[in-house]
Amino acid sequence: MKIGLIVISAVVVGLFVVVEIGLRSLFGFGNPLIYIGDEQIGYLLAPNQRTRRFGNRIEINEYSMRGSLIEKISAPSGLRILLLGDSIANGGWWTDQTNTISSLMMRSLASSTNNSNYHEVEVLNASANSWGPRNELAYLEKFGNFNAQAVVLLINTDDLFATHPTSLPVGRDHNYPDRKPPLALAEVWQRYILKQKPIPELQAVQNEPGDRVGINLEAIAKIQALTRQSNSQFLLVMTPLLREIGEPGPRDYEIKARQRLSDFTKAQQINYIDFLPSFNSTTNPQGLFHDHIHLNLQGNKFVSEVMERSLLETLNISKN
Repeated sequence: MKIGLIVISAVVVGLFVVVEIGLRSLFGFGNPLIYIGDEQIGYLLAPNQRTRRFGNRIEINEYSMRGSLIEKISAPSGLRILLLGDSIANGGWWTDQTNTISSLMMRSLASSTNNSNYHEVEVLNASANSWGPRNELAYLEKFGNFNAQAVVLLINTDDLFATHPTSLPVGRDHNYPDRKPPLALAEVWQRYILKQKPIPELQAVQNEPGDRVGINLEAIAKIQALTRQSNSQFLLVMTPLLREIGEPGPRDYEIKARQRLSDFTKAQQINYIDFLPSFNSTTNPQGLFHDHIHLNLQGNKFVSEVMERSLLETLNISKN
């Protein structure tokens, strides 16, 4: 009897160890990216992190950017672009470090400018899930533009309705952990089995009154002003939601917000790229999306190529 219990216990422990190791090595569970709260920005990815999720490499540098370590001030002979955005710019767990929009742009720009006076090309990626224009403005106000020759703000249609920055989800929402779980199995349990507890205070933030679109347009105007103060170029880019592609197209409130944005960019003389017409004109726009809002590798390539052409023109750089 005792021998049987020992054997059963050994088998259970062995299975536990095998599952734990498998979850860590194959999927990256047990080592999620963690977040920190910030009074102005709301939240940031904690600096200096490395992990793999579902085989995709993710690296966060000392300034909470998705990317490798950088110097605060770029080299005099370098070309530096600062990309501000949310999960579309960040790429999330479904995008390997080499396939983010910033990485694709950096490699292509380096190739395009290898015969120019630029000895180094960097595309910095300051982004986090669910950031909106006010989060991105607060990041720029806190850290500056890192001596970038151009600042690119990448938003999506939903960002026009983004709410005030808040740190409430950090450590309370499964998607914004503030510490590593003790086990990979514990993370799987928390993320996929345990029901998410509501955050009562968050309801007030999500029900923010007033002209939300106008407030976010004002934040974009402030980003443009800060960019001009540092003698940098500014590019605003907006990607659509998958349901906006084709018929019936954007909903009525989105059409009104889109028109306000278009009028705003003309009045502010902002270089603006709306990807909705471009996506609609492609043969298979659905093939550009990972899900209803985020882009896959093909979508990232599509967006990065258009952005690159615009930046080269704006910066008066001839492509090789």
